[in-house]
Amino acid sequence: MTLIAEKLNGSIPSCAAAIAARDESYIKDMAKRQADTGVDFIDCCASVKENELETLAWMVEAVQSVTNCPISLDSPDVDVIIGAMPLCKRPGMFNSVSGEGDKIDKAFPILAKPENSKWHIMALLCDDSGIPKTAEKRIEIFEMIMAKAAKYGIEDKRIHIDSAVEMLCTTDDGEGAFKILDVMKYIKKARPNVFISGAVSNISYNLPVRRLVNQAFAVLAIGAGMNSAVLDPLNKDLRGVILAAEAMLGLDDYCAEYVSAFREGIFV
Repeated sequence: MTLIAEKLNGSIPSCAAAIAARDESYIKDMAKRQADTGVDFIDCCASVKENELETLAWMVEAVQSVTNCPISLDSPDVDVIIGAMPLCKRPGMFNSVSGEGDKIDKAFPILAKPENSKWHIMALLCDDSGIPKTAEKRIEIFEMIMAKAAKYGIEDKRIHIDSAVEMLCTTDDGEGAFKILDVMKYIKKARPNVFISGAVSNISYNLPVRRLVNQAFAVLAIGAGMNSAVLDPLNKDLRGVILAAEAMLGLDDYCAEYVSAFREGIFV
């Protein structure tokens, strides 16, 4: 499982307060704690209305002062991400593109350049009408994104598809999480080299005991093909459930990763 650490995000109240106060020690400490769990990327999202690039640059500098973990540059504005890319000491993740407006046509030519060939790309399955109500529409957007990637010569193995995980408590069609899971299963079959991703904690917003909902969703999503996730790496229960699920599904030969993570204290 490719893990993208979610805690440095201005939409989280404690992080927003640190960003507003330019509390560098908070950013450094959170970056180091997340990196020490062995994540693959540390997400950096300023989530501010003004001076976003400047704020993101400050976050990136703070993170890179304490860890070499690749950074996921996270913004709804692709121009901000493009502006921040040169600040990264090593290739990271472009988070994100989608079917909205001209995001793809701005981002993909930059990401197709040889010097950026090691950057990963998060692609969200939404368009100008927002997050689709149906699995069929999300799949349509997925196919459009992949066609654009092929046009620009971007390989499947660089792309992480975020199937737009939504709050479970707003689901009123009797499908629960099956809409998301169906999209994941389709992607796994259609494009086996593409990463299937999503923000695990989105599923549990506004529900009590969120950790149980997140854990249940993670198991189902891994079974549907999810192999990339945006999550809280400091949540040991969730990390343990993910490792156990992968072992159960035959994705961890001899349970080697599970045992190794146990010995390292990842989930105990």
